[in-house]
Amino acid sequence: MRLEDVQPKEGSQHRPRRVGRGIAAGQGASCGFGMRGQKSRSGRPTRPGFEGGQNPLYRRVPKLKHFTLVNHKQYTVLNVSRLETLTANSEVTLESLLEAGILTAQKGGLKILGDGELTVALNVKASAATKSAIAKIEAAGGSIEIIG
Repeated sequence: MRLEDVQPKEGSQHRPRRVGRGIAAGQGASCGFGMRGQKSRSGRPTRPGFEGGQNPLYRRVPKLKHFTLVNHKQYTVLNVSRLETLTANSEVTLESLLEAGILTAQKGGLKILGDGELTVALNVKASAATKSAIAKIEAAGGSIEIIG
């Protein structure tokens, strides 16, 4: 048992501090709030976000559409219909698509979109995929693995 482990008994109450009851009470006159200023007045404290009359941050920040995202993820996108030319049961990755010439540039992780039809069973490894793309790949007999 240490001094910092000591706690009041369960159900006990702490009496409230009585301020403004004379100098002998220890919290008389200004009640511990100092002499003058905004923090000594009744009705304090100021509301959250108040910056002393300066235009606050929540009013300075733009709130309209089409502002750029801070940590925007960029993907190399590819529709399911472009995978139709590949051989059955082959492994599809970003590197294999670049080698096959289906993709020409790499802008980030591979994202499969669900536009078009797929009849070939493929083992796809991508960073992201839409629900319709996953459904079409699995309906064709293939599998998809989302890699981070």
